[in-house]
Amino acid sequence: MNAEAPIPFPHSDRISDEVRFDRKELGQILRVYGRMVAAGEWRDYAIAAMRDLAVFAVFRRTSETPLYRIEKRPRLRHRQGLYAVVGMDGRVLRRGHDLDQVLKVLERRLIGPV
Repeated sequence: MNAEAPIPFPHSDRISDEVRFDRKELGQILRVYGRMVAAGEWRDYAIAAMRDLAVFAVFRRTSETPLYRIEKRPRLRHRQGLYAVVGMDGRVLRRGHDLDQVLKVLERRLIGPV
């Protein structure tokens, strides 16, 4: 029998170059997402992994533009902060180094103005 070499997965080197949320980060984000879904505020989400950033986008309805984008940008790690919450209009609502602190801007929106 002729044993052939395994065929490599296409673009396997590209996958490792993409920025992604790790398990802990996704847990933190999904905890907030679950509370917002339970409150009836959010209904869908999308995750994107790109070369420069990872995005977790939340939607009120699937067909709409995202209400918020939670972004992870490793290049800004030493400057403004690794994480950011961006509003529908493109404004950065909060940026920082600690994801839990950055996500608090979304919690306040659920509770209302203090």
